[in-house]
Amino acid sequence: MNPRSTRLACALAGIAPLVGLVLVAPSASAATAQARSAEPDLYTGHVEVVRGDAADPEVLNGTVFDDRDEDSTQDRREKGIAGVTVSNGRDVVTTDGKGRYSIPAYDGMTVFVTQPAGYQVPVDEDKVAQFSYNHLPEGSPELKYGGIEPTGPLPEAVNFPLAKSKATGKAQQSCPIASDTQAYNMTEMGYARDGAVADLMDRDDYAGCGILMLGDNVGDDLSLNPALRDIYAEANGPIRLAPGNHDMDYDAADDTRALDTFRQQFGPGYYSYDVGQAHVVVLDNVIYNGAKEGGKNGGYKEAIDDQQLAWLEADLAEVPANKLVVVAAHAPIVDHRMVVTDNAAELYDVLEGRNAVTVGGHTHMLENLLPGDTRAEWQAGGVDELEHTQLVAGAVSGNWYSGGLDEQGLPYAFMTDGARPGVLTMELDGNEFSERYTIRGESDDLQLALGVNTPHWREWAAKQLEWRDGGKEGDAPALGDEGVVSAQDLAGDSWLTANFYAGSSDARVEVSIDGDAAVEAEHTQPMQGEALAKGWEYSDTFAATRNLLTSGGVTQSNAHLWRLPIPADLEAGTHTAEVTATDNHGREFTETLRFTVTDERPTATTTVLRGEVPGKVPANIGVTANN
Repeated sequence: MNPRSTRLACALAGIAPLVGLVLVAPSASAATAQARSAEPDLYTGHVEVVRGDAADPEVLNGTVFDDRDEDSTQDRREKGIAGVTVSNGRDVVTTDGKGRYSIPAYDGMTVFVTQPAGYQVPVDEDKVAQFSYNHLPEGSPELKYGGIEPTGPLPEAVNFPLAKSKATGKAQQSCPIASDTQAYNMTEMGYARDGAVADLMDRDDYAGCGILMLGDNVGDDLSLNPALRDIYAEANGPIRLAPGNHDMDYDAADDTRALDTFRQQFGPGYYSYDVGQAHVVVLDNVIYNGAKEGGKNGGYKEAIDDQQLAWLEADLAEVPANKLVVVAAHAPIVDHRMVVTDNAAELYDVLEGRNAVTVGGHTHMLENLLPGDTRAEWQAGGVDELEHTQLVAGAVSGNWYSGGLDEQGLPYAFMTDGARPGVLTMELDGNEFSERYTIRGESDDLQLALGVNTPHWREWAAKQLEWRDGGKEGDAPALGDEGVVSAQDLAGDSWLTANFYAGSSDARVEVSIDGDAAVEAEHTQPMQGEALAKGWEYSDTFAATRNLLTSGGVTQSNAHLWRLPIPADLEAGTHTAEVTATDNHGREFTETLRFTVTDERPTATTTVLRGEVPGKVPANIGVTANN
């Protein structure tokens, strides 16, 4: 049995209720076969640890070398590579003309190499990048999930193999960011495998950049890590991971040991690497408070500790000023509601003058916040306005695998901003970038969800939420046909809504009703220093209705919702709205919505869903109001 199969057998042991779910490798589709054939630069290997006594127990020595035969061992004819950055998480050094480095050693450090563009670090059998070495002589204290195994004394040398790579040297790179896979059990791991992860496994465009898994990779149970590895193991490029608040050792006494199991199984909590003309920095901005009595989760705060900030400053000192700097961390620095990372201003000070973009996950939302955007809540948190784009990457799990199952047997899991499960991809072109979000199982063209927001809908939503979360006693409130607008509602505030997933403050949404001249819709959160726009009138009704009828979070604020008042003089009958959305890169997306104006409000004991957008629509959503 191969190592991956052995790990899976251990992960599956004792899960009798889930024997019907078997994690098998994805079928060898044409796309997968093409992906395999596009991997000439990807090779299996490991960091070379030369055992023996270190010349100085307080200094680690080693070499970064060109591993021409890809055996992970520096042979006589394999030269060292000059000018490569190596770090112990505190200090940053560069290799000399023969590829040699010397760096201070301390217990508990993780030493890592920064992959230069034009080279590729090796990967293990699951495609996880191998570029680091843990030094913890006695190993971790007793931890439920193992922590770091004892490493013994400082070795004679730690050498980092690199192989030349055309893929990582290209100026154009596709860099998928898979945030919050966050499976809490094997059933949810199967949903991830067959959903957004399957989409990634069928792609062949990221051999150089690889996949960045942006934290909350599992949900608290670190024994699921082998299964997580397995569902991503057919990746077309290397996999790197960031830690999230659900990837920690909760029985650790403090933050110092909270990522020991993560570091043992995946690599350092923070590090950097180069692809094309971009320098990617992965940070750990979750600080653990330490275990409560009984080893229970003691909570955390979102912040970047002083050691990382000092390391980042030293790391960037080795990066040319013209490079794009991508700073990725599990928690976003800001989102449309607040400053998320407590010491955001300190990070921005380190990034001052840099061509930089920050990327986060954590919130299970999708956002595209631009330089110059400002919010009242940000100002209260010490950020006057954004100097760098902030992307919030959505989630592979969507709204934690909630809601009914679609025709593929996957939870539709609309996120609280109405976006669906999927993967964010950063497209790098030299030192410039663009971004795209791909909804699970869909093409990149699906970027709009349309709906109708009326007084009747808002009244129903408030009652339905109270009924759903209050024990479901008695009959559920009746919505009727969501695509109907009464004359009574037209006299109030009724809007056509467009949830533009890729939308930003520089986007535009225009609506043409029945072929009339297009009218520009209002961005409900324009990022001009205003306070948070919150309430049922700021909901994406398409997603909110579906979550209210089943399960899942329903937010009342949104960074990318546009709305247009429905003209009060529309005649009774069915009307067609054509909505065209243009993002900040000039890309256009168009969808249509048909709705009906009636003399009276709809009355029904059954909720009838209308106005579906293209793509997979949940098959079991049309539930009766009395369920």
